[in-house]
Amino acid sequence: MISLQIIDVKDFMSKLLISDTFHKFLLSEAIITTYNSFTIDGHINKDFYTAQELEENNISQQSMSYWEALKPFCFELIKGKKTPLSFKIVFVLSQQNVSRLLDQSGVAFTEDDINGLFLNIRYSGNTLLCTTGTSLKLFTLDKSLENEWDLLIQKYFKTHEIPFEIK
Repeated sequence: MISLQIIDVKDFMSKLLISDTFHKFLLSEAIITTYNSFTIDGHINKDFYTAQELEENNISQQSMSYWEALKPFCFELIKGKKTPLSFKIVFVLSQQNVSRLLDQSGVAFTEDDINGLFLNIRYSGNTLLCTTGTSLKLFTLDKSLENEWDLLIQKYFKTHEIPFEIK
């Protein structure tokens, strides 16, 4: 687990809410505090859809929505003349990208060993922190997956020109 303090908050917010930088992350939850507190649970309610709709929308195998789908709702809550008091957004790496990370890193874990690889984004009082997290289905002292996830997020931020400081 690492914590990255974002240096240019305005640029990061643009990448989070306007560009497609984070589109392929799954949203676990978002809590946005402005004049009220708003909570979005990113888990898909499959009972809402017919079987045909699940297949047509390619969500039959998904448990959470992509940020791309929920970003407009969050943007509506955050935009305005005043900055939010705070927000917390929890992203999860998609199963496809978990597979890619495992293949590229060569760590000794399988997809079935992993509950999730998380990126927690917290804004409060003009400070924006991004913290990584790893959840496994088994107990281990092996930190290789956690280290690879930390490195991947740093590389991702550098690739997308997001300046940060490790805290």
